[in-house]
Amino acid sequence: MSKGLRLSEKWFHRGLWLVALVFAGFLIGLGGTVVGDLPKVEKRLSLDDFMDPATTTALRTAIKTATRAEQDAQSELEQAQLKRRAAQADSAAARDTFNNWLATRRATQLADQDTEVIERTRALDALKARERATGVAVEAQQQAALDARQAAARERGKLAELQEVAQKLLNAEYRRVELRVFLYRLALTLPLLVAAGWLFAKKRKSTYWPFVWGFIIFALFAFFVELVPYLPSYGGYVRYIVGIVVTALVGRQAIISLNRYLEKQKLAEQLPDAQRREELSYDTALTRLSKGVCPGCERPVDLKNTGIDFCPHCGIGLFDHCFKCSTRKSAFSRFCHACGTSGEQARPELPVVPVAPAA
Repeated sequence: MSKGLRLSEKWFHRGLWLVALVFAGFLIGLGGTVVGDLPKVEKRLSLDDFMDPATTTALRTAIKTATRAEQDAQSELEQAQLKRRAAQADSAAARDTFNNWLATRRATQLADQDTEVIERTRALDALKARERATGVAVEAQQQAALDARQAAARERGKLAELQEVAQKLLNAEYRRVELRVFLYRLALTLPLLVAAGWLFAKKRKSTYWPFVWGFIIFALFAFFVELVPYLPSYGGYVRYIVGIVVTALVGRQAIISLNRYLEKQKLAEQLPDAQRREELSYDTALTRLSKGVCPGCERPVDLKNTGIDFCPHCGIGLFDHCFKCSTRKSAFSRFCHACGTSGEQARPELPVVPVAPAA
């Protein structure tokens, strides 16, 4: 900020910058809401959108049926295993009882017990047959559970193949949707950026400059925050190519602006001292002097050296003397700091060039 501004003017400038930032904040909030809602324009997609509905429904029904059959077979298997364990326990107990009874019979050698031996043997065989039957039931339930599990696995494999193909189609569609959403964002932010550039070039020093700068800040935020992060990558090619193009355009404009500035400065340095001084605004001159550079050519000058009254680079007068008290003062000061005499009275008028009468 220029050191030549009045104290109240400085605070007014700070307040106006605050207005610009608040205005930009509200614009950024509104723009962020609009940009955030842009993806809702596109339909939300899923894998089912890229799979045949009839085939998918049939496969999922088959998987559900096989899974339910497997669960039922597993429940029946648990019951059959429980029955087999019970049959095995009964058979083992009966075998132990029979063996003990046989040992007793051998000891007593009673012939009338032969009929009982036959009955006990038949009962033991029946228990053994029951044990074998429960074992067959267990094996049958194991086979049923295995068949149901394999059927479900086959159907899941078919469904996975369909989903793999659908996933590739969905990813391709996602990329197209991403590109379309980016184009929506670009269509929204690019005009803002162009308008911001025009405002910066034409209106940044106008009466309503706080709103101009607020809009510029909003446009830059919308471009670099709401647009650039969503730039499609495609392996980095798009981003690098866009970066190269933007850099080339900005660099070209910067080179052109620099050459124009240098040419303008070269032409300005050829003008008479008084005319160059008239074209410099008071605040601009004070700002450049406060930075230790020449107001005319903006090159560094040792302003503390009392022996330097003119710029050694462009020749513009930097210091002169008050015509009333002869005090050395800045040539751009409006009043003498020693006696308060107006400095305008001491500046020579520009020579009037006579105009030749028309022939």
